[in-house]
Amino acid sequence: MDKVTSSTGSFVPSQSTATALPRRQVLRSTGIIAAAATLTGIFSTALPAHGASGHFQHGIASGDPYPESVLLWTRLTPEAVATPGSGLGGDARIRWDVAADSDFRRVVAGGWAQTGAWRDHTLKVVAAGLSPGTTYWYRFKFGQEYSPVGRTSTAPAAGAAVDRLRMGVVSCANYQAGHFAAYRHLADRGDLDLVLHLGDYVYEYAPGEYQARDIVVRPHDPAVEMTTLEHYRRRHAQYKTDPELQALHAAAPFVVTWDDHEFADDAFSGGAANHTEGAEGSWATRSGHARQAYAEWMPVRYETDGQLYRRLEFGSLASLSMLDLRSYRSKQADSQAGPAIDDPDRTMTGTEQIHWLLAGLGNDTQQWKLVGNPVMMTPVRIPSTLNAQELHALGELMGDGNIDGVPYNVDQWDGYVADRNRVLGHLRDNAVTDTVFLTGDIHSGWACDLPADPLTYPLTGRSLGTELVCTSVTSDNMDDILRVPERTASLSVESAIRALNPHIKYLDFDSHGFSVLEVTPAEVRMDWYRLADRTDAASPAQRTASWTVAAGTQKVRRTGEGILG
Repeated sequence: MDKVTSSTGSFVPSQSTATALPRRQVLRSTGIIAAAATLTGIFSTALPAHGASGHFQHGIASGDPYPESVLLWTRLTPEAVATPGSGLGGDARIRWDVAADSDFRRVVAGGWAQTGAWRDHTLKVVAAGLSPGTTYWYRFKFGQEYSPVGRTSTAPAAGAAVDRLRMGVVSCANYQAGHFAAYRHLADRGDLDLVLHLGDYVYEYAPGEYQARDIVVRPHDPAVEMTTLEHYRRRHAQYKTDPELQALHAAAPFVVTWDDHEFADDAFSGGAANHTEGAEGSWATRSGHARQAYAEWMPVRYETDGQLYRRLEFGSLASLSMLDLRSYRSKQADSQAGPAIDDPDRTMTGTEQIHWLLAGLGNDTQQWKLVGNPVMMTPVRIPSTLNAQELHALGELMGDGNIDGVPYNVDQWDGYVADRNRVLGHLRDNAVTDTVFLTGDIHSGWACDLPADPLTYPLTGRSLGTELVCTSVTSDNMDDILRVPERTASLSVESAIRALNPHIKYLDFDSHGFSVLEVTPAEVRMDWYRLADRTDAASPAQRTASWTVAAGTQKVRRTGEGILG
């Protein structure tokens, strides 16, 4: 296994075709932005350390890079009373600058923007008129104080040849369950073009409700389950005081989507398993608060009157379709025996989003069709040989407490078979190749083929795509739920699942950590990294597995070689 070390490497840029951020009061940006000169090197020098002090206590961030623009984010504390969620504090003007060098001798873009209590003193601006495929540095200024410096990049020009795209892949970072050492390791690498966060960036629970084997490592603020706008704002703010998360945001642009815990556990369009109508207000009100706080606090081209799903493009190499699988989905079936999981009237994506997804998968402008997918696409049959404890742990891990030997997890695509059949059928009928689903949510690592017929695979039929699933940053894994040492009881469960599901090639139910993904014309490769101890802020990490998808094969293959820095 490889120890994590810092490394340097050449940057291969990234691109987007998402809808532009609306011109509204949230930006109020002024200034004409000049085109920037292209740089050829990135991540060859380390960024300065980032702390939480002064007016910029929550760091800085960038996200959703386009060929000629990138979104920049910060949160200002203009006066002591302007604490997150308080609604206090006056309006303030902030200066922002983008430079072609880390010392800001060559400032190429800048302007003034307004924020205030009306958006919790957060700020998002779109730095436009930039050069494609270029590294930039950015910062903010309020009064005489500068923010930390962040590094970001634009995408390559549309259709440009791209030799390599490298990204960190993370999901399920529960503040109460540990420290974010995984983010530190990614920030220290120095070779990432972007960070893909697949959801559960924050968790809704109060202290004592969900943590590390029932130990609250770092208690949530506020000390209640978040249901109001103040709660959601304060929780996002708490996460963004974490120094490791601040460092990673400053090191590379993020591309994000939400899963359920940004709202409440097992959320769907009309409610959530962890929401009690009446006692916790209406779902429409609560989810509206969650959306508003997310739009304010995340570096994403999303506002509450828009849509989160969007597509980014990286020259001719790859597209990245980011899905929203909570806003439009039908309520989860109680079990396989409940409302028919293959009922075509039940949906995971909603009609408009699935049409948009299929159109993107059928586009041959980019070679690789990557899908940022918050919940698992791969069909998984649960072995009937598992004992009651194993079934309970598996149900907790997969978000389905009613699993009881039922061969489906109804919160994943397994519970929305009609929509999954539409996607896989589209891949089959249109001979679409090189589709890779990148997935989080399930607190475990997987590498899977996506079979046309899982019951007869691989003897007959073929694989229509692949799926690579990253593990959790800190949220409980199977060994945590079973209260057993790592890589003990889980091994037999993993073996039983692989035996019943031959399209599942790799499975790790125990590790906490992160993944690194590299895309080249020849292959997609993912490395999985395991933290030694999620409760230790200084935890080392080791590479535990590497799997590749060779171009044109639609199959995963184990490799002993990790991604070189």
